[in-house]
Amino acid sequence: MAELNELQSKEELERAWEHSMEKPALFFKHSTTCPISAGAFEQYQTFLESAGDDLDVYMVKVIENRDISNQIAEETGVKHESPQIFLVQNKEVLWHTSHSKITTNSINQALQKTM
Repeated sequence: MAELNELQSKEELERAWEHSMEKPALFFKHSTTCPISAGAFEQYQTFLESAGDDLDVYMVKVIENRDISNQIAEETGVKHESPQIFLVQNKEVLWHTSHSKITTNSINQALQKTM
């Protein structure tokens, strides 16, 4: 199972971007006050239970770490939404989606199409 890392500083985000040069990474933007985000986070966690070590996985709590969430939007050029998920490799977004489109199946399909 892949270990979920919570990003709480810009330095941690920068290291995560750098690590995407070595292996793909999933970034999940999560609102801890939103029921839609809670459902998407459950889907993400279900995916992680079967994910291997060939993928780095991250979470950003958007209310608690707004600056990091904004930095992701700025660096990717993808408008902020919450919940939102990104598949990144070599510092480039290969796939992203948001809200109820975040499912275990959609994540698996994105990985199959892009890897």
